Amino acid sequence: MALLLALLVGVLMGTGVYLMLRPRSFDVILGLTLVSYAVNVFIFLMGRIAIGKPPIIDPALAPTLANYADPLPQALVLTAIVISFAMTALMLVIALRTHAETGSDHVDGAEPASTPAPPAAVATPAPAATCADAQSPATEASR
Repeated sequence: MALLLALLVGVLMGTGVYLMLRPRSFDVILGLTLVSYAVNVFIFLMGRIAIGKPPIIDPALAPTLANYADPLPQALVLTAIVISFAMTALMLVIALRTHAETGSDHVDGAEPASTPAPPAAVATPAPAATCADAQSPATEASR
């Protein structure tokens, strides 16, 4: 069980860091959220994995750590969840405002310049017709 949770922490952290390095605001926010999930699971792991054990002292059980779950990691994770929710909401509002101001969700505020097409693929437009070109001898003869 501990190995599975350790792999989960590694996958969440790796994916979160990868997304934070992306150039789009939404990817950065999603990466920060995944990193906060990884930290929460890590805090749970540091408090010992105790399944089905109460975090509050019960008079019927002996007061040893073997009979109880540590309540401190649970309280820390609960606080971290609230803080990460507020951080995500704030980052989304900032990203939406930036998108409204700049018209782009790129973290630098502007889309990178696109590479120009190769010269062979560029079609040259035909020269525009002038008034003198539009009058043919047939139209002049009809006058």
